[in-house]
Amino acid sequence: MALHHIPFFSQTLSLTFTSKPKLNNNNKNRFSFFTPSLSSTALMATSNKVLLPIAEGTEPMEAVIIADVLRRAGADVIVASVSASLSVLARHDVKIIADALVSDVVGTSFDLVAIPGGIPGVENLRDCKVLEALVKKHVEEGRLYAAVCAAPAVVLGPWGLLNGLKATCFPTLIEKLASYAATTVESRVQVDGKLVTSRAPGTTMEFAVALVEQLMGKVKAEEVAGPLVMRSKHDEEHTFKEFNPVQWTFDNPPRILVPIAYGFEEMEAVIIIDILRRAKANVVVASVEDYLEIVASRNVKLVADMLLDEAAKLSYELIVLPGGLGGAQAFGNSETLVKLLEKQRESNKYYGAICASPALVLERHGLLKGKKATAYPAMCDRLSDQSEVENRVVVDGNLITSRGPGTSIEFALAIVEKLFGRQLALELAKAVVFARP
Repeated sequence: MALHHIPFFSQTLSLTFTSKPKLNNNNKNRFSFFTPSLSSTALMATSNKVLLPIAEGTEPMEAVIIADVLRRAGADVIVASVSASLSVLARHDVKIIADALVSDVVGTSFDLVAIPGGIPGVENLRDCKVLEALVKKHVEEGRLYAAVCAAPAVVLGPWGLLNGLKATCFPTLIEKLASYAATTVESRVQVDGKLVTSRAPGTTMEFAVALVEQLMGKVKAEEVAGPLVMRSKHDEEHTFKEFNPVQWTFDNPPRILVPIAYGFEEMEAVIIIDILRRAKANVVVASVEDYLEIVASRNVKLVADMLLDEAAKLSYELIVLPGGLGGAQAFGNSETLVKLLEKQRESNKYYGAICASPALVLERHGLLKGKKATAYPAMCDRLSDQSEVENRVVVDGNLITSRGPGTSIEFALAIVEKLFGRQLALELAKAVVFARP
């Protein structure tokens, strides 16, 4: 195991990563801390109840990553809609079912309020008077609050919650952020007292791990971060290892199938869907179950576009499987999905999988025969060919595989590159601040 060092206050937290990244000194700007917050001991004594408000137009990657990571840490995360409905249409047509309405949790005391970005989502959050009153009271009581992407400038700024504090936000909104008496910085994650801010979808996993550290301490942050298989460097462009290269061709726009099932990994699915839809691919999200509303591995509730039986009537340039133990097992047990994957391979069309799915679906059904692939570290011993498993993304002809939640953006960008070219992939990497903007 290699150790990946992230600075927290004046000390260093060593995060263990199963992908074995090399030690480096390029990570010191990932988190920038200005003044200390509550002690870890004091925070561990609380209930670690978290409010995550969402609205029409919320950035789904940010909302789902925050919920997923904090729930991994054991926090009680309530995803709350500011509208009159629990069903929320986030950006890129991702459908999320909230746990409650914001109006229903007004009397609840939270240890953290974490606000995702996305336009017009942040405007809808800003204009919700119930949420504004709740958050202002929360801050007045000296509790932890956080925002990412557009939310620091569009939500916290107008509410007067940035005065005199160091903060960061989406790069194009830095001047707007400064207009609200905040001292702006370009850290990927910035902590100043009880305030935590971050830049964009591509920094949200680091942001969420920082929130775990603030709520529960360094040991818990290490425990949660290790299995995510996060990147060790953030100034480098995405790369992938390729074997038997072929030119990926497609109809315009390419139709891509992303199946979901009970227990699938929500971070991986939403990141893949989000980025591929940003690239203008026609992404079809299909439920392998008998219903459209699916509960993912960390209890995030998403809504598929259609059932798999209906989706199976269409043809696809690419079928790509998210991971998650329960989801991968359901995919591997779906006769309909397995037949679709076999047809993809036989017709030299493209297929791929991430996390547990390369091992529990593709390997299980002979779809990796003669192919180089990778998988979630704990699943790699199930692959018949383990020669390339430590690569974060592996492409072999018409097959693409990847390791886990922390490699999902690289995985999605590699798909974009194979389909649309490297230039678009680099533009999207910068747009989500995965690479330096």
